[in-house]
Amino acid sequence: NVYLAESGGGSVRAGGSLRLSCAAAGYTLMRKCLGWFRQAPGKVRETVAQIYTGDGTQYYGDSVRGRFTISQDSTGNTVYLQMDLLKPEDTAMYYCVGNDWCSTDPNNYRYWGQGAQVTVDS
Repeated sequence: NVYLAESGGGSVRAGGSLRLSCAAAGYTLMRKCLGWFRQAPGKVRETVAQIYTGDGTQYYGDSVRGRFTISQDSTGNTVYLQMDLLKPEDTAMYYCVGNDWCSTDPNNYRYWGQGAQVTVDS
């Protein structure tokens, strides 16, 4: 079984930074897509960032591009999301996702973590 374990998140003031981590356990596929989607109350699920561990190709949502950076460790089983210049509109539950290939459509992802809350105060 594949298990995605998120860590990090929390509360920060606008302009600050936070870092999320996601460790993929039991995902034996060497080349895979790991990343995050987010969802705020009353809003649709939104793509944040994904990385294809095979070649390091990164994908970002328009609302976070230039402020967030996704990266992976040497094993390709842990990914990190560095979130800088945070805004109140970044407040949401952030879900780690995994799939054999990358997509901006959350319906295409097979594996989901439990979520990590990020709150940005103005």
